[in-house]
Amino acid sequence: MAPDKTKLFPNENIRTVCYIQNLPPRPNVDIGDYTYYSDNNNPPEHFYDRILHHYDFLGDRLVIGKFCAIAEGVAFIMNGANHRMEGMTTYPFNIFGGGWERVTPTLDQLPLKGDTVLGNDVWLGQNVTIMPGVTIGDGAIVASNSTVTRNIQPYVIVGGNPAKPIKKRFDDKTIELLLELKWWDQDEEWLDTHLEQLVSTYDLQTLKKLLDSR
Repeated sequence: MAPDKTKLFPNENIRTVCYIQNLPPRPNVDIGDYTYYSDNNNPPEHFYDRILHHYDFLGDRLVIGKFCAIAEGVAFIMNGANHRMEGMTTYPFNIFGGGWERVTPTLDQLPLKGDTVLGNDVWLGQNVTIMPGVTIGDGAIVASNSTVTRNIQPYVIVGGNPAKPIKKRFDDKTIELLLELKWWDQDEEWLDTHLEQLVSTYDLQTLKKLLDSR
């Protein structure tokens, strides 16, 4: 009825793709059901290597929703990459010791941007870079080689460096209904019953029927 969401490799014939929720837990990282990472050049179970400058003491979280598709080379730049910026230089003298640690910044002196959040059904293309504190809405698509520096609204396609909106995937009414449907929160029986409708060309009448079927 559905692939086993508790397995790291749900399809043993495709070991370049793994459900990253089933990796060993990591502090301040939350990943939803069925979200996968795909990598043809490195073991996909090394997904955590794609989360850069993530230090527990800063407290920032990476939150990824359900049914997200994450391609190889994606990088999540977390708040630990930020340097103090109000002085004449951004050079991090303190990390080298030798007496320079006396200028170690406090957390309130760093330009922390908060949590990084991906909604549900988000597709990140190859080599996308996500900067700290960004929120990407449900159903959004980020084109390959893009750098995301600002929040992305639900069901918007973006691309470029920095990433900018290219177009909405659907009209506003359809987006409103999709956000109401939240198909990713339905149970496996519902998904299996309506799978063909979810992946086929839509119309508003079909979408309204799906809403009534929940």
